[in-house]
Amino acid sequence: MIESKNITEVQLDIEKIRADFPILSRKVNGKPLIYFDNGATAQKPKSVIDAIGNYYSNQNANIHRGVHTLSQEITVAYENARSTIQKHLNAEHAHEIIFTKGTTDSINLVASSFGKKFIFQGDEILVSAMEHHSNILPWQQVCEERGAILKVIPINKEGELIISEYKRLLTDKTKIVALTHISNTLGTINPIEELIALAHVKNIPVLVDGAQAVPHTNVNVQLISADFYVFSGHKLFGPTGVGVLYGKEKWLTEIPPYQVGGGTIKTVTFEKTEYADLPLKFEAGTPHIEGGIGLAAAIDYVNKIGLNNIAAYENELLVYATEALGKINGVKIIGTAKEKASVISFIVDGLHPFDIGTILDQLGIAVRTGHHCTQPLMQFYGIQGTVRASFAFYNTKEEIDLFINGLERAIKMLN
Repeated sequence: MIESKNITEVQLDIEKIRADFPILSRKVNGKPLIYFDNGATAQKPKSVIDAIGNYYSNQNANIHRGVHTLSQEITVAYENARSTIQKHLNAEHAHEIIFTKGTTDSINLVASSFGKKFIFQGDEILVSAMEHHSNILPWQQVCEERGAILKVIPINKEGELIISEYKRLLTDKTKIVALTHISNTLGTINPIEELIALAHVKNIPVLVDGAQAVPHTNVNVQLISADFYVFSGHKLFGPTGVGVLYGKEKWLTEIPPYQVGGGTIKTVTFEKTEYADLPLKFEAGTPHIEGGIGLAAAIDYVNKIGLNNIAAYENELLVYATEALGKINGVKIIGTAKEKASVISFIVDGLHPFDIGTILDQLGIAVRTGHHCTQPLMQFYGIQGTVRASFAFYNTKEEIDLFINGLERAIKMLN
Protein backbone atom coordinates (compact mmCIF):
# COMPACT_ATOMS: atom_id res chain seq x y z
CA MET A 1 0.00 0.00 0.00
CA ILE A 2 2.73 2.44 1.01
CA GLU A 3 6.27 2.13 -0.24
CA SER A 4 9.14 2.62 2.18
CA LYS A 5 11.63 5.25 1.07
CA ASN A 6 14.49 3.51 2.89
CA ILE A 7 15.09 6.49 5.16
CA THR A 8 16.23 5.45 8.61
CA GLU A 9 16.56 7.15 11.94
CA VAL A 10 20.32 7.33 11.41
CA GLN A 11 19.76 10.21 8.98
CA LEU A 12 17.87 12.23 11.60
CA ASP A 13 19.27 12.63 15.10
CA ILE A 14 16.00 11.70 16.76
CA GLU A 15 17.33 11.84 20.31
CA LYS A 16 18.65 15.36 19.73
CA ILE A 17 15.35 16.37 18.15
CA ARG A 18 13.36 14.90 21.05
CA ALA A 19 15.51 16.85 23.50
CA ASP A 20 14.27 20.05 21.82
CA PHE A 21 10.70 19.29 22.95
CA PRO A 22 10.44 19.64 26.76
CA ILE A 23 7.05 17.94 27.06
CA LEU A 24 8.40 14.67 25.65
CA SER A 25 10.36 14.11 28.87
CA ARG A 26 7.27 14.02 31.09
CA LYS A 27 5.37 10.99 32.31
CA VAL A 28 1.65 10.31 32.06
CA ASN A 29 0.10 7.86 34.52
CA GLY A 30 3.61 6.88 35.55
CA LYS A 31 4.65 5.99 32.00
CA PRO A 32 6.84 7.95 29.56
CA LEU A 33 4.58 10.04 27.33
CA ILE A 34 4.04 8.63 23.84
CA TYR A 35 2.36 11.41 21.90
CA PHE A 36 0.49 10.17 18.82
CA ASP A 37 -2.07 12.97 18.60
CA ASN A 38 -0.09 15.25 16.32
CA GLY A 39 -3.01 15.60 13.92
CA ALA A 40 -4.89 17.50 16.64
CA THR A 41 -1.96 19.65 17.72
CA ALA A 42 1.81 19.25 17.57
CA GLN A 43 4.23 19.76 20.44
CA LYS A 44 6.43 22.86 20.62
CA PRO A 45 10.23 23.00 20.47
CA LYS A 46 12.13 25.07 23.01
CA SER A 47 13.01 27.65 20.35
CA VAL A 48 9.30 28.46 19.93
CA ILE A 49 8.71 28.58 23.69
CA ASP A 50 11.75 30.85 24.09
CA ALA A 51 10.59 33.17 21.28
CA ILE A 52 7.26 33.67 23.05
CA GLY A 53 8.95 34.16 26.42
CA ASN A 54 11.37 36.68 24.94
CA TYR A 55 8.49 38.70 23.50
CA TYR A 56 6.83 39.07 26.89
CA SER A 57 10.10 39.55 28.77
CA ASN A 58 11.81 42.01 26.46
CA GLN A 59 9.62 43.22 23.59
CA ASN A 60 6.02 43.54 24.79
CA ALA A 61 4.32 46.41 22.97
CA ASN A 62 1.65 46.92 20.35
CA ILE A 63 2.54 47.01 16.66
CA HIS A 64 1.98 49.52 13.86
CA ARG A 65 0.85 52.15 16.38
CA GLY A 66 3.81 53.58 18.26
CA VAL A 67 6.88 55.69 17.63
CA HIS A 68 8.62 54.43 20.77
CA THR A 69 11.43 51.90 20.62
CA LEU A 70 9.54 48.83 21.82
CA SER A 71 6.71 49.35 19.35
CA GLN A 72 9.14 49.90 16.50
CA GLU A 73 11.16 46.81 17.40
CA ILE A 74 8.21 44.48 17.68
CA THR A 75 6.61 45.83 14.51
CA VAL A 76 9.77 44.91 12.61
CA ALA A 77 9.84 41.46 14.26
CA TYR A 78 6.17 40.83 13.44
CA GLU A 79 6.54 41.87 9.81
CA ASN A 80 9.71 39.76 9.57
CA ALA A 81 7.57 36.83 10.72
CA ARG A 82 5.17 37.56 7.87
CA SER A 83 8.11 37.51 5.45
CA THR A 84 9.30 34.19 6.90
CA ILE A 85 5.89 32.67 6.15
CA GLN A 86 5.85 34.22 2.66
CA LYS A 87 9.18 32.61 1.82
CA HIS A 88 8.13 29.30 3.39
CA LEU A 89 5.05 29.11 1.14
CA ASN A 90 6.81 30.76 -1.80
CA ALA A 91 4.10 33.42 -2.00
CA GLU A 92 4.85 36.18 -4.47
CA HIS A 93 4.24 39.02 -1.99
CA ALA A 94 4.41 39.38 1.79
CA HIS A 95 1.09 41.24 1.72
CA GLU A 96 -0.56 38.05 0.44
CA ILE A 97 0.02 36.58 3.93
CA ILE A 98 -2.83 37.40 6.31
CA PHE A 99 -2.51 36.49 9.99
CA THR A 100 -5.66 34.88 11.41
CA LYS A 101 -6.63 32.87 14.49
CA GLY A 102 -6.18 29.58 12.62
CA THR A 103 -7.46 27.44 9.76
CA THR A 104 -11.10 27.75 10.81
CA ASP A 105 -10.85 31.53 11.05
CA SER A 106 -9.13 31.71 7.65
CA ILE A 107 -11.83 29.64 5.94
CA ASN A 108 -14.59 31.69 7.56
CA LEU A 109 -12.89 34.86 6.33
CA VAL A 110 -12.78 33.67 2.73
CA ALA A 111 -16.27 32.14 2.79
CA SER A 112 -17.83 35.29 4.20
CA SER A 113 -15.94 37.84 2.11
CA PHE A 114 -15.89 35.86 -1.14
CA GLY A 115 -19.52 34.90 -0.62
CA LYS A 116 -20.68 38.48 -0.23
CA LYS A 117 -18.96 39.51 -3.45
CA PHE A 118 -19.27 36.52 -5.75
CA ILE A 119 -21.92 33.98 -4.58
CA PHE A 120 -25.55 34.40 -5.67
CA GLN A 121 -28.82 32.47 -6.01
CA GLY A 122 -28.31 29.16 -7.82
CA ASP A 123 -24.52 29.25 -7.74
CA GLU A 124 -22.62 26.14 -6.64
CA ILE A 125 -19.76 25.54 -4.20
CA LEU A 126 -17.78 22.29 -4.29
CA VAL A 127 -16.30 20.55 -1.26
CA SER A 128 -15.15 16.95 -0.89
CA ALA A 129 -16.56 14.10 1.16
CA MET A 130 -13.40 14.00 3.30
CA GLU A 131 -13.47 17.60 4.51
CA HIS A 132 -13.09 18.67 8.12
CA HIS A 133 -16.19 20.37 9.49
CA SER A 134 -14.29 23.67 9.32
CA ASN A 135 -14.23 23.37 5.53
CA ILE A 136 -17.90 22.41 5.32
CA LEU A 137 -19.85 24.61 7.74
CA PRO A 138 -18.68 28.04 6.51
CA TRP A 139 -19.63 27.12 2.94
CA GLN A 140 -22.91 25.62 4.09
CA GLN A 141 -23.68 28.88 5.83
CA VAL A 142 -22.84 30.91 2.71
CA CYS A 143 -25.15 28.68 0.67
CA GLU A 144 -28.00 29.24 3.12
CA GLU A 145 -27.45 33.00 3.15
CA ARG A 146 -26.99 33.44 -0.61
CA GLY A 147 -29.30 30.76 -1.97
CA ALA A 148 -26.42 28.74 -3.40
CA ILE A 149 -25.98 24.96 -3.55
CA LEU A 150 -23.28 22.92 -1.80
CA LYS A 151 -22.12 19.96 -3.89
CA VAL A 152 -19.89 17.14 -2.67
CA ILE A 153 -17.06 15.42 -4.55
CA PRO A 154 -17.33 11.71 -3.70
CA ILE A 155 -14.54 9.39 -2.61
CA ASN A 156 -13.90 5.67 -3.04
CA LYS A 157 -13.55 3.14 -0.22
CA GLU A 158 -9.78 3.63 -0.17
CA GLY A 159 -10.37 7.26 0.74
CA GLU A 160 -9.36 8.82 -2.57
CA LEU A 161 -11.27 11.47 -4.49
CA ILE A 162 -13.04 10.19 -7.61
CA ILE A 163 -11.46 12.51 -10.16
CA SER A 164 -13.97 11.71 -12.91
CA GLU A 165 -16.79 12.85 -10.61
CA TYR A 166 -14.86 15.99 -9.70
CA LYS A 167 -14.55 16.87 -13.39
CA ARG A 168 -18.26 16.26 -13.88
CA LEU A 169 -19.19 18.54 -10.98
CA LEU A 170 -17.09 21.45 -12.26
CA THR A 171 -19.58 23.54 -14.23
CA ASP A 172 -20.27 27.13 -15.16
CA LYS A 173 -22.32 27.36 -11.95
CA THR A 174 -19.32 26.48 -9.76
CA LYS A 175 -18.01 29.65 -8.12
CA ILE A 176 -15.36 28.19 -5.80
CA VAL A 177 -13.88 24.82 -4.81
CA ALA A 178 -12.76 24.15 -1.22
CA LEU A 179 -10.53 21.09 -0.72
CA THR A 180 -8.29 19.61 1.90
CA HIS A 181 -4.67 19.02 0.91
CA ILE A 182 -4.28 16.12 3.37
CA SER A 183 -7.19 14.50 5.17
CA ASN A 184 -6.99 14.80 8.94
CA THR A 185 -8.81 11.48 9.34
CA LEU A 186 -7.64 9.33 6.44
CA GLY A 187 -4.18 10.76 5.85
CA THR A 188 -4.99 10.88 2.12
CA ILE A 189 -2.75 13.26 0.18
CA ASN A 190 -4.90 14.76 -2.54
CA PRO A 191 -3.33 15.57 -5.95
CA ILE A 192 -3.91 19.22 -5.23
CA GLU A 193 -1.96 20.65 -8.16
CA GLU A 194 -4.02 18.57 -10.61
CA LEU A 195 -7.29 19.43 -8.86
CA ILE A 196 -6.53 23.16 -8.98
CA ALA A 197 -5.51 22.99 -12.65
CA LEU A 198 -8.81 21.30 -13.54
CA ALA A 199 -10.76 24.05 -11.77
CA HIS A 200 -8.70 26.79 -13.39
CA VAL A 201 -9.61 25.50 -16.86
CA LYS A 202 -13.06 26.91 -16.05
CA ASN A 203 -11.62 29.95 -14.20
CA ILE A 204 -12.88 28.62 -10.86
CA PRO A 205 -10.82 29.63 -7.80
CA VAL A 206 -9.74 27.02 -5.25
CA LEU A 207 -9.26 27.26 -1.50
CA VAL A 208 -6.96 24.63 -0.02
CA ASP A 209 -7.15 23.56 3.63
CA GLY A 210 -3.49 22.93 4.36
CA ALA A 211 -3.77 22.39 8.13
CA GLN A 212 -2.48 18.82 7.89
CA ALA A 213 -0.11 19.44 4.98
CA VAL A 214 2.23 22.17 6.21
CA PRO A 215 3.73 20.05 9.04
CA HIS A 216 4.55 17.18 6.67
CA THR A 217 5.50 18.52 3.26
CA ASN A 218 6.82 21.50 1.32
CA VAL A 219 4.01 23.72 0.11
CA ASN A 220 4.67 26.00 -2.85
CA VAL A 221 1.54 28.09 -3.42
CA GLN A 222 2.79 29.50 -6.72
CA LEU A 223 3.65 26.05 -8.08
CA ILE A 224 0.24 24.59 -7.23
CA SER A 225 -1.41 27.91 -8.16
CA ALA A 226 -3.69 27.93 -5.10
CA ASP A 227 -6.00 30.93 -4.97
CA PHE A 228 -6.29 30.62 -1.19
CA TYR A 229 -4.24 28.39 1.12
CA VAL A 230 -4.90 28.20 4.87
CA PHE A 231 -3.28 26.57 7.88
CA SER A 232 -2.91 26.75 11.68
CA GLY A 233 0.26 27.49 13.61
CA HIS A 234 -0.32 24.93 16.34
CA LYS A 235 -0.17 21.97 13.94
CA LEU A 236 3.16 23.28 12.61
CA PHE A 237 4.84 23.11 16.05
CA GLY A 238 3.92 26.75 16.69
CA PRO A 239 1.52 28.47 19.12
CA THR A 240 -2.23 28.03 19.31
CA GLY A 241 -4.50 30.88 18.33
CA VAL A 242 -2.57 31.95 15.24
CA GLY A 243 -2.94 30.89 11.63
CA VAL A 244 -2.40 32.01 8.09
CA LEU A 245 -4.49 32.84 5.08
CA TYR A 246 -2.51 33.05 1.87
CA GLY A 247 -4.50 34.61 -0.93
CA LYS A 248 -3.52 35.69 -4.40
CA GLU A 249 -3.30 39.46 -4.49
CA LYS A 250 -6.04 39.56 -7.13
CA TRP A 251 -8.60 37.90 -4.86
CA LEU A 252 -7.61 39.64 -1.63
CA THR A 253 -7.91 42.99 -3.37
CA GLU A 254 -11.36 42.21 -4.76
CA ILE A 255 -13.09 40.74 -1.71
CA PRO A 256 -14.32 43.03 1.11
CA PRO A 257 -12.93 43.04 4.67
CA TYR A 258 -14.18 40.27 6.94
CA GLN A 259 -13.95 42.19 10.21
CA VAL A 260 -13.39 45.93 10.55
CA GLY A 261 -11.94 48.18 13.20
CA GLY A 262 -8.59 49.45 14.39
CA GLY A 263 -5.75 48.70 12.03
CA THR A 264 -7.90 48.10 8.94
CA ILE A 265 -8.36 51.71 7.85
CA LYS A 266 -6.70 54.59 6.04
CA THR A 267 -9.23 57.26 7.00
CA VAL A 268 -12.47 57.30 8.98
CA THR A 269 -15.26 59.86 9.03
CA PHE A 270 -18.84 59.40 10.14
CA GLU A 271 -19.81 59.63 6.49
CA LYS A 272 -17.31 57.20 4.93
CA THR A 273 -14.34 54.95 5.70
CA GLU A 274 -11.43 54.16 3.38
CA TYR A 275 -9.83 50.80 4.17
CA ALA A 276 -6.12 50.05 4.35
CA ASP A 277 -4.14 48.22 1.71
CA LEU A 278 -3.19 44.55 2.08
CA PRO A 279 -2.53 42.89 4.44
CA LEU A 280 -3.93 45.28 7.06
CA LYS A 281 -7.32 45.33 5.36
CA PHE A 282 -7.99 41.89 6.88
CA GLU A 283 -6.23 42.27 10.25
CA ALA A 284 -8.60 44.12 12.56
CA GLY A 285 -7.55 44.90 16.11
CA THR A 286 -4.45 43.97 18.05
CA PRO A 287 -3.19 40.69 16.59
CA HIS A 288 -1.75 37.63 18.28
CA ILE A 289 1.72 39.20 18.14
CA GLU A 290 3.60 36.52 20.05
CA GLY A 291 1.74 33.92 17.98
CA GLY A 292 3.10 35.29 14.72
CA ILE A 293 6.61 35.46 16.12
CA GLY A 294 6.33 31.96 17.58
CA LEU A 295 5.03 30.60 14.26
CA ALA A 296 8.03 32.06 12.44
CA ALA A 297 10.31 30.39 15.00
CA ALA A 298 8.55 27.07 14.36
CA ILE A 299 9.05 27.45 10.61
CA ASP A 300 12.74 28.20 11.15
CA TYR A 301 12.99 25.06 13.27
CA VAL A 302 11.42 22.66 10.77
CA ASN A 303 13.40 24.19 7.92
CA LYS A 304 16.65 23.45 9.77
CA ILE A 305 15.66 19.79 9.87
CA GLY A 306 14.30 19.92 6.33
CA LEU A 307 10.74 19.10 5.34
CA ASN A 308 11.93 16.53 2.80
CA ASN A 309 13.79 14.75 5.60
CA ILE A 310 10.75 15.03 7.83
CA ALA A 311 8.42 13.62 5.16
CA ALA A 312 10.72 10.69 4.41
CA TYR A 313 11.18 9.77 8.07
CA GLU A 314 7.48 10.09 8.86
CA ASN A 315 6.70 7.87 5.88
CA GLU A 316 8.90 5.19 7.40
CA LEU A 317 6.98 5.47 10.67
CA LEU A 318 3.74 5.19 8.70
CA VAL A 319 4.88 2.06 6.87
CA TYR A 320 6.14 0.46 10.09
CA ALA A 321 2.92 1.17 12.02
CA THR A 322 0.68 0.12 9.12
CA GLU A 323 2.42 -3.23 8.82
CA ALA A 324 2.26 -3.82 12.57
CA LEU A 325 -1.44 -2.98 12.81
CA GLY A 326 -2.14 -5.26 9.86
CA LYS A 327 -0.98 -8.24 11.93
CA ILE A 328 -3.54 -7.72 14.70
CA ASN A 329 -6.76 -9.69 14.31
CA GLY A 330 -9.88 -7.53 14.18
CA VAL A 331 -8.10 -4.29 13.27
CA LYS A 332 -9.31 -2.49 10.15
CA ILE A 333 -7.55 0.60 8.84
CA ILE A 334 -9.91 3.29 7.53
CA GLY A 335 -8.24 5.07 4.63
CA THR A 336 -5.81 3.13 2.45
CA ALA A 337 -4.99 5.65 -0.26
CA LYS A 338 -1.82 5.10 -2.29
CA GLU A 339 -0.59 8.55 -1.24
CA LYS A 340 -0.78 9.04 2.51
CA ALA A 341 0.70 11.22 5.21
CA SER A 342 1.62 9.87 8.65
CA VAL A 343 -1.95 9.41 9.91
CA ILE A 344 -3.63 6.07 10.60
CA SER A 345 -7.30 5.74 11.54
CA PHE A 346 -8.54 2.31 12.51
CA ILE A 347 -11.34 0.42 14.18
CA VAL A 348 -11.33 -2.86 16.10
CA ASP A 349 -14.19 -5.32 15.61
CA GLY A 350 -16.71 -5.08 18.42
CA LEU A 351 -14.84 -2.43 20.42
CA HIS A 352 -15.56 1.26 20.93
CA PRO A 353 -12.69 3.63 20.02
CA PHE A 354 -13.19 5.57 23.26
CA ASP A 355 -12.56 2.46 25.37
CA ILE A 356 -9.36 1.70 23.46
CA GLY A 357 -8.16 5.28 23.81
CA THR A 358 -8.86 5.26 27.55
CA ILE A 359 -6.77 2.15 28.14
CA LEU A 360 -3.94 3.45 25.96
CA ASP A 361 -3.95 6.66 27.99
CA GLN A 362 -3.38 4.63 31.16
CA LEU A 363 -0.21 3.39 29.46
CA GLY A 364 0.92 6.96 28.69
CA ILE A 365 -0.06 6.72 25.01
CA ALA A 366 -1.99 9.68 23.60
CA VAL A 367 -4.18 8.94 20.57
CA ARG A 368 -7.32 10.61 19.28
CA THR A 369 -10.70 8.85 19.30
CA GLY A 370 -14.03 9.87 17.80
CA HIS A 371 -15.21 11.30 14.49
CA HIS A 372 -12.32 13.81 14.17
CA CYS A 373 -14.68 16.58 13.03
CA THR A 374 -15.49 14.56 9.91
CA GLN A 375 -18.96 13.19 10.66
CA PRO A 376 -20.01 12.93 6.98
CA LEU A 377 -16.90 10.82 6.39
CA MET A 378 -17.84 8.51 9.27
CA GLN A 379 -21.31 8.17 7.74
CA PHE A 380 -19.74 7.20 4.41
CA TYR A 381 -17.84 4.35 6.09
CA GLY A 382 -20.81 3.40 8.26
CA ILE A 383 -18.93 3.83 11.55
CA GLN A 384 -19.27 5.99 14.65
CA GLY A 385 -15.60 6.89 14.90
CA THR A 386 -12.05 5.60 14.84
CA VAL A 387 -8.86 5.49 16.83
CA ARG A 388 -6.37 7.82 15.15
CA ALA A 389 -2.60 7.66 15.58
CA SER A 390 -0.78 10.54 13.92
CA PHE A 391 3.01 10.71 13.90
CA ALA A 392 5.57 13.50 13.86
CA PHE A 393 9.31 13.49 13.26
CA TYR A 394 10.02 13.27 17.02
CA ASN A 395 8.25 9.92 17.27
CA THR A 396 10.10 6.60 17.04
CA LYS A 397 9.61 3.00 16.00
CA GLU A 398 10.18 2.00 19.64
CA GLU A 399 7.15 4.12 20.58
CA ILE A 400 5.14 2.39 17.86
CA ASP A 401 6.14 -0.99 19.33
CA LEU A 402 4.86 0.11 22.75
CA PHE A 403 1.68 1.40 21.11
CA ILE A 404 1.11 -1.95 19.37
CA ASN A 405 1.71 -3.82 22.64
CA GLY A 406 -0.68 -1.47 24.41
CA LEU A 407 -3.33 -1.94 21.74
CA GLU A 408 -3.07 -5.73 21.97
CA ARG A 409 -3.41 -5.44 25.75
CA ALA A 410 -6.47 -3.21 25.39
CA ILE A 411 -8.11 -5.64 22.97
CA LYS A 412 -7.60 -8.55 25.39
CA MET A 413 -9.00 -6.52 28.30
CA LEU A 414 -12.09 -5.41 26.38
CA ASN A 415 -12.98 -8.75 24.79
